[in-house]
Amino acid sequence: MSEVSRRDFMALSGLAAGGAVWAGCAPTNNGQADTTSSGEADQVVTNANVYTVDDVTPRAEAFALKSGRFLAIGRNDEVSNLVGRGTEVIDAAGMTVFPGFIDAHNHPSSAGMRHLTQVDMNIRTIEGMKSALAERAQNTPPGEWVVGFLYDDTKIQEGRPLTRKDIDEAVPNHPVAVTHRGGHTSVYNSKAFQLAGITVDTPDPPGGHFYRENGELTGKVAERARAPLSRLIPGGSTREERSEGVALIGRLMSESGLTSVHETGGSSQGLTALQDAYETGDLRFRMYYFPSGGSGLFQALKQAGIRSGFGDEMLRVGAVKYGADGSASERTMAMRTPYIGRPDDYGILTMTQDEIYAAVDDAVQHGFQIGIHANGDKTIDMCLNAYERAQRDMPQADPRFRLEHCSLVDDELLQRIKNIGAIPTPFYTYIHFHGEKWHEYGADKMEWMFAHRRFLDYGIPVAGASDYPPGPFEPLMAIQSMTTRKDMSGQEWGPSQKVTVEEALRICTINGAHASFEESIKGSITPGKLADYVILGDDPHTVDPESIKQIPVVRTVVGGRTTHEA
Repeated sequence: MSEVSRRDFMALSGLAAGGAVWAGCAPTNNGQADTTSSGEADQVVTNANVYTVDDVTPRAEAFALKSGRFLAIGRNDEVSNLVGRGTEVIDAAGMTVFPGFIDAHNHPSSAGMRHLTQVDMNIRTIEGMKSALAERAQNTPPGEWVVGFLYDDTKIQEGRPLTRKDIDEAVPNHPVAVTHRGGHTSVYNSKAFQLAGITVDTPDPPGGHFYRENGELTGKVAERARAPLSRLIPGGSTREERSEGVALIGRLMSESGLTSVHETGGSSQGLTALQDAYETGDLRFRMYYFPSGGSGLFQALKQAGIRSGFGDEMLRVGAVKYGADGSASERTMAMRTPYIGRPDDYGILTMTQDEIYAAVDDAVQHGFQIGIHANGDKTIDMCLNAYERAQRDMPQADPRFRLEHCSLVDDELLQRIKNIGAIPTPFYTYIHFHGEKWHEYGADKMEWMFAHRRFLDYGIPVAGASDYPPGPFEPLMAIQSMTTRKDMSGQEWGPSQKVTVEEALRICTINGAHASFEESIKGSITPGKLADYVILGDDPHTVDPESIKQIPVVRTVVGGRTTHEA
């Protein structure tokens, strides 16, 4: 931002003195200061209960926007000097304003397409799921796949998971794949196994598992064992459909107050869909886009010399993404100790130590930030080994190696995370939404899982993440989950890891910006930063903590543009 003289500053503000904080001059869309325009703001919000997440001015009652950035914050009488004939004035009527929420691990592009094309299996009975699959099969040409998503094995009223035989009864003549919302296991019918040539005698591949009971396949398949089945499922979609998926998920996410999202693992088609949505005005959130490791997109970016950070404030190339173990919600993550009730089950690794070393070295050599999916303590240790080696052999000033999920930690891992400056992105809605799963880890482990309190106490800037579809993306549910550590039945899990609302707000805003090297341009209501904010119908600091998720999102604004209004 360019310098202005004291006289220019006073003319712009219209104030000889006062407590407002000013940007000096209004930035234009290209990030340069606009010194030719008048001091009139594009938008002013008054009578608000503003939490800025800015330590210099943590609270305010009004703020002004110009050219997509915050211009000034302060009292009503201070900021009102920037109201002109063309200024939009929003009277918040005492409602609460937060910086726009940032989800640092999500899958919006693929989720949008799934909402458009697959069977929604967020259903609570076996019979209901069978009916949904049968209905889709009736409208699907013979022999073509029926695919479902958002299935959750622990939320079924019958108290048992969906099986191969259940699907066979509903859909005997089409191959069927039903993916767990966690994304690491799927349930298939007999037709699908037949097409893939898989029988009960097919051996488990490295990093995968076929589940069997009483000498038969149950239908459940985990991790890399799904590859021969996944290859048979057509992945075709049109460019228009993919853009429509981005628009759909954008509407849903803006309704929750999200203004920035990190898409962790994507293809060239997904990136094109985002760019198309950007050009048509349908991109409702800022995007930090991770190419999947080994993908054609990642190879093309490397060949072109493009590195993490390329792009603009709406659409930017992020870290390269790899996956090294299983799922927390599907109880397959790789741990040093076994699961409760399964003394021989330590989870599943999907990368070897040498593969992790190679991935990290390649990312560093090509100028990429790297994020590795690492849920279990065993996997986190392996990733830290590689990060520490890379920083020793190819030191960087500020690599911000990422530990995607980083679900189960201990003091030794926490200290190493702190020392290397790594960024953990643990699930922030999981405690609340997935509570019925945590007994398989046990009370002791839960004091070290999704350990937001411990990260903060170690001075680690932990970022908030939903991993949607695996976890709900609503940030207000996340704040409730992190502050109460209670599931939907009211049971506490790991109560020592509770954080305050103020701390949860930082996790959901400025820490998410830090995870993408963007804390200087967003994540707080600060003059000069991008004008991303949300207006809430109540204050999470003062309501019953167990009702935070019910607070309505009244308005979501990205760069001064309203993307949602209730």
